[in-house]
Amino acid sequence: MIRQYELTLKPYPRGYHLITGPVLEAIETLPETGLLHVFIRHTSAGLTLNENADPSVRVDFENIFNRMVPEDEPYYTHTMEGSDDMPAHIKATLLGSSVTIPVTHHRLALGTWQGIYLGEFRNRAGSRRLVITVYS
Repeated sequence: MIRQYELTLKPYPRGYHLITGPVLEAIETLPETGLLHVFIRHTSAGLTLNENADPSVRVDFENIFNRMVPEDEPYYTHTMEGSDDMPAHIKATLLGSSVTIPVTHHRLALGTWQGIYLGEFRNRAGSRRLVITVYS
């Protein structure tokens, strides 16, 4: 069986935000076994799984990504939407647009310190829409 849900996240500030809770709240129930797939319908934000306990991980992510893909570079040609737009697209490509997690015994089979993150790369982003698909 396949079930699908749409979730609209509130606008988040630029950075990395743990969204495991809102994703699980959008789902009626998880199957005994299966897969959970989460897809973001945007090109300037991304999804990833990572450390969910120490908030300094989020700071390090922001610092590393900004160093790898800086704003205001003279070689960007896609600049009409602001200096953060093209870097946001590149960062979203690097992070990815989806995560897939096994479901075991009606729970996400995440590691002890893993959580689902939204990487928000725009300085003033709006709400973000996710498509959540549960396969059982």
